[in-house]
Amino acid sequence: MQLDQIIQGDCVELLAKLDEGSIDLVFADPPFNIGYDYDKYDDDRSCEQYLDWSKQWMEAAHRALKPTGTFWLAIGDDYAAELKVIATRELGFTCRSWVIWYYTFGVNCKNKFSRSHTHLFHFVKDAKSFTFNDLAIRVPSARQLVYGDKRANPKGRLPDDTWLFPALDEPQPKTKNPDKKSEKSKRLTHEGWTLRPQDLPEGFSPDSDTWYYPRVCGTFKERLGFHGCQMPERILERIIRVSSNEGDCVVDPFSGSATTLAVARKLGRKFLGFELSEDYVQKGQARLGKVNPGDEIDGVLDPLTSVPNTKNGTIRTPKGERIKSAK
Repeated sequence: MQLDQIIQGDCVELLAKLDEGSIDLVFADPPFNIGYDYDKYDDDRSCEQYLDWSKQWMEAAHRALKPTGTFWLAIGDDYAAELKVIATRELGFTCRSWVIWYYTFGVNCKNKFSRSHTHLFHFVKDAKSFTFNDLAIRVPSARQLVYGDKRANPKGRLPDDTWLFPALDEPQPKTKNPDKKSEKSKRLTHEGWTLRPQDLPEGFSPDSDTWYYPRVCGTFKERLGFHGCQMPERILERIIRVSSNEGDCVVDPFSGSATTLAVARKLGRKFLGFELSEDYVQKGQARLGKVNPGDEIDGVLDPLTSVPNTKNGTIRTPKGERIKSAK
């Protein structure tokens, strides 16, 4: 099968056509079976149908991977547990990490907490032999930056397995009136709650245990517009850098907006995408036609700097009434 292209068709059938043990990395962001309106795919199957289909394509991915291959799976809450069990207990994958990607602009909900995260499972075919380029993603450690500890590894440390950079409560100055907040506190919080991650950048760092990065929203320059589930290139950059080497082959069974393939090309990897929709294939190929090895990865390195702090905006009541301008 010729590489560096998107092939239109069913991923189960196409994965089965790959040579056994030929692929270095599979990244999959499949439909979550939550009724999303895709171009061609029916995202409203019964639980049994969805799990059976998931097992089929994951089994085909396992077969296609080299003995040292790696499989990353992005999945929502509804089927995360079941797919992990299928991958590990039925198909033979080993789960190295269960990562949480936290993002702003999540799915607004009425009767539960708004959905604002995705599970990223890091599976390997062989528990003792697989690619993990830790030097490609190391970050400075607290020993280095805060304590100046000579025992600190000068190359930094690995990020933890939850990819959010949790904000810490900002210490408040003591006042005679405990109900009166400082002006700085008013700018950063509303009725005691931190409004957005970028409001407390000192509470976030890339060595934390949750990966924070916003979804690619409609107002973002990175947004292509033809696919509703476009992932940020920075997330794929970390995954591809750590789990493959230059010249390796990366496969995405659900090509969609072709983000995985675009990042793979930028990082000097071979790639192959499968996509059910003819329209997505055409538009994905057009995107890839504008990408060259060595091109910069889209998106800022520090997502906390990509949008204004709340203190530079306007604070409103829950009913939308303006309280003041925080500028």
